[in-house]
Amino acid sequence: METKINYFPGLEGVVASETDISFLDTDESKIIIRGYDLIELSQSKEYLDIVYLLLENKLPLDSEKAVVANILKSEYEIPEGILDIFKLLPKETHPMDGLRTGISAIAGFDAEIDDRSISSNKKRAYRLLGKVPNIVANSYRIINGQEPIQPLHELSYSANFFYMLTGRRPSPLEEKIFDLSLVLYSEHEMPNSTFTARVIASTQSDLYGALTGAVASLKGNLHGGANEAVMHMLNEAKSVSGFVEMLQKKLYNKEKIMGFGHRVYMKKMDPRALMLKEALKQLSDLKGDDLLLQMCDAGEKVMEREKGLYPNLDYYAAPVYWMLGIDIPLYTPIFFSSRTVGLCAHVIEQHANNRLYRPRVNYTGGRHASLS
Repeated sequence: METKINYFPGLEGVVASETDISFLDTDESKIIIRGYDLIELSQSKEYLDIVYLLLENKLPLDSEKAVVANILKSEYEIPEGILDIFKLLPKETHPMDGLRTGISAIAGFDAEIDDRSISSNKKRAYRLLGKVPNIVANSYRIINGQEPIQPLHELSYSANFFYMLTGRRPSPLEEKIFDLSLVLYSEHEMPNSTFTARVIASTQSDLYGALTGAVASLKGNLHGGANEAVMHMLNEAKSVSGFVEMLQKKLYNKEKIMGFGHRVYMKKMDPRALMLKEALKQLSDLKGDDLLLQMCDAGEKVMEREKGLYPNLDYYAAPVYWMLGIDIPLYTPIFFSSRTVGLCAHVIEQHANNRLYRPRVNYTGGRHASLS
C-alpha cells in the first residue's frame, strides 16, 4: 500500500525556498524587500533604486544610481534580427507571446550564455532590464503593423519606457506615477511566475529560459492578466451604476471577478493597491475626470460587503494605465517588465545556492493486474 504524503493543493502554505530577497509579512501588512518596506520605499525611491537594491543588496548612492542608469541606456537597443522575428508573427499574437518570443530569441546573442556565475548573471539582468521595454513596445507595434520606435536616451528609464509605449513624452506627474507602478510591481516574494523561474533555474537552465517560462506563467489571468480583465470590465460597464450591476450579476452567477482577492492578502487590502488608488485620484484631478475612480470605489465597496474581498494591485493598476493612455494589451507586459528585476534576483539566488526542485505526488489511479 502506498504511503500517503501530506498534500497541499496549489502548494498553499508550503515553504519552497529560503531567500533574503523579499517576504510578505501578512501580520504587519508589509512587503519586505531586502529588509525594507516596499511601500515606504515607493514613497521616496524610484524604480532604479529598487533595481540596485534587488541586484546589489543595498540602496544606491546617487553616483551608483547614475552608473546603473547609464548601463541600462547602453542596453536599450535590440538586434535587428529580433525585430525581423516580430515581423513574422501573425497579427493575432498576444503581446505576452511577442514578449516571450523576444526574450527567448535574445538568448542567442549571448556568447557567454553557459556562464552561471553571479557576475555574469548580473550582467544579463542589467542587459534584460535595458532591452525588455524595447521588446515589449516594439513587438506590439510591429505585430500591429506600426513602425518600431527608437528609445530616447535623454529620458529617464521610466520616462523612456512610457515614451516607447505611447509615442509621447510623459508629463512630470505621469512619469512619477508610471515609475511608481514599476516599483510596486517589481518584486513580491514567491508568486507563480517567480516559482516557475526558480524551478527552471534549478535545472541549471539559463536566465533567459527561466524568464521565458515566467512570461508564460504571468500571461494567465489568474496572475498577471488580471489587470487587463479589470479594464475590460470597467469599459464594458461605462458607469458607476453599470459597474455595480455588473459585479452583482457576476456574484449571483458565481463568476470569478478579476482584481479582487489574493492568495496571501486574505483579509486585508493589498497595500500596493492603496498606493495606486491614490495615484488614480491624482490623475483624476489632473484630467478633471473621476469616473473611473468613482466606479472602482463603488466596486470595492460591493466586493467587501458581499464577499469580504479586497482589491489587489491589478484592480487599480488598470485604470491608472488607462488614464496614462496606455493600450490595454500592454498592461501585463508592463507588469512583467517591472518584475524582470525581481525575477532576475531570484534566478541569481537559485543558481548561487541550488537544489533541483523535484516534488512528489499522491497517486490516485488504480493498479492493473500483471500482464504476465
